[in-house]
Amino acid sequence: MNHYPPCQKPELTLGTGPHTDPTSLTILHQDQVGGLQVFADEKWHSVAHIPGAFVVNIGDTFMALTNGIYKSCLHRAVVNTETVRKSLAFFLCPKLERPLTPAAGLVNAANSRKYPDFTWAALLEFTQNHYRADMKTLVAFSKWVQEQESNNKLI
Repeated sequence: MNHYPPCQKPELTLGTGPHTDPTSLTILHQDQVGGLQVFADEKWHSVAHIPGAFVVNIGDTFMALTNGIYKSCLHRAVVNTETVRKSLAFFLCPKLERPLTPAAGLVNAANSRKYPDFTWAALLEFTQNHYRADMKTLVAFSKWVQEQESNNKLI
């Protein structure tokens, strides 16, 4: 549950800064106040509240599982001067130690392999301890995985 109180200078404050979710999918129920924005076409767009509807964001894990065919959604929450905003998010994640790899049919001559195999536990550790999720998370994570593998080979 997210709670965003009113702010006297909302232009100077973000409810949550720009980020992608490391999860597979995020299902969000937002109230009628609004404040969710997504970044597309090089600018921020407000996501209108639709009564009874959920917002579904693709996360970094889903992007890796589709070998980059589907992209993570860069988003943020903004506050306002008058009204409390509340939202409820549900994160869909794989089992911690399950190896994650794209389906063979998604890797071919026209779409080469973009990310290494990994576990949700490894991506979670990376985003919690080393890197805030953004549009370059999987590139940075891939490099980190390769460094970890290289370091383990030296031991």
